[in-house]
Amino acid sequence: MAAQYFDPDPAVASRLGTVELTLPDARVELTVDRGVFSAGRVDPGTLALLRAAPDPPAAGNLLDLGCGYGPIACTLARRAPGATVWALDVNRRARQLATANAAALGLTNLRVLDPAEVDPGVRFAGLWSNPPIRIGKEALHNMLATWTGRLAPGACAWLVVQRHLGADSLAAWLTASGWPVRRVASKQGYRVLQVGPAR
Repeated sequence: MAAQYFDPDPAVASRLGTVELTLPDARVELTVDRGVFSAGRVDPGTLALLRAAPDPPAAGNLLDLGCGYGPIACTLARRAPGATVWALDVNRRARQLATANAAALGLTNLRVLDPAEVDPGVRFAGLWSNPPIRIGKEALHNMLATWTGRLAPGACAWLVVQRHLGADSLAAWLTASGWPVRRVASKQGYRVLQVGPAR
């Protein structure tokens, strides 16, 4: 099986590069590498999510699930300097990049961890994710069930999924699992979904 961006240790040789993350409130340069999701450019779905989701809560624990090199986590940390952003990824190279990008941007409120390292007692005031659809439906559902289950009461998850990769079926599964789901944006084939608020 070919190497995937969700492998813990990418087999592909490192080749560092940079991409520009351009949003209405900032433009920053991020370091990227091979073996990490969307290393050639900031993924259009990630951009759609960051442009459509509302500003994060000003305080509390905020979660970027599947952080990659950190475009979502760094944006959350910049927009909510009083919050603690938890950037989680199983990919060791991605975690190293997210840590380096946060440091380069002077963001001190960001923690980069393997998901297994998070204390099970931590609850989140919000979750943002461009989830790894290609890990397979069962693994994806298990991942989302685990982490949406750790939202604090009243908190929401914000997800972006390509329509042709199953955005509508994922929304239907979340609804069947008891979550209120609302489509907040649809652009260039990407759906941005609000999941919650948590009860």
